[in-house]
Amino acid sequence: MNNNPCRHKNLVLLTEPKGRVRCRHCHLTIKRAELGDRYCPECYETTGSKRYDFEPVEEPITDKIQYLCEDCNLLIQVTDSKTP
Repeated sequence: MNNNPCRHKNLVLLTEPKGRVRCRHCHLTIKRAELGDRYCPECYETTGSKRYDFEPVEEPITDKIQYLCEDCNLLIQVTDSKTP
């Protein structure tokens, strides 16, 4: 039995991060948008080297859709029946 009186009318769709890359040297994972055309900030901070060698991070295909109720902070997880 649910004791939560919230009717969950203010939902926010939570999405998985996309477009991430990994440094081939220190393995820092960062969003491509945050990195831009710059060098790896971790390599530069630790060794002073400006390294531009990144590889894309494979994003897992998920069949779960998540919503967050802004009123009560309940996380609602739904399984996508269209995904094989």
